[in-house]
Amino acid sequence: MAASILRHLVGKRAYVRSAGVRPGEPDPFAIAVMDEIGIDMTRHQPKSIEDLEDTSFDLIVTLAPEAHHKALELTRTMAVDVEYWPTIDPSAGAGNREQILESYRAVRDQLFERIKERFGLIGTPQA
Repeated sequence: MAASILRHLVGKRAYVRSAGVRPGEPDPFAIAVMDEIGIDMTRHQPKSIEDLEDTSFDLIVTLAPEAHHKALELTRTMAVDVEYWPTIDPSAGAGNREQILESYRAVRDQLFERIKERFGLIGTPQA
């Protein structure tokens, strides 16, 4: 979600990629809550850090402890900043569909605000 939000706010002014510790399947809840604010993630295919074609980043932002350790390991000989933004994993939530969506919305909105603050951007979650 974070990469899609940043891409939405900066367009082509920045090179933005998303990767995790392991590749996975698209998350239908993430797709749904991003669609609510006009961001289309239907073509997003989760990749692992090793699957990235290019590693020439100025900044890597990690959201989970395991990803943070992996990024630090990957960049130990590179001139790149790595920031850790502790984020609750909404996919670990329980409850009915609406409760799960609420967890995803909370993470989406938290990331949106954090990205705006970190990069000095303006915009609202409503497209």
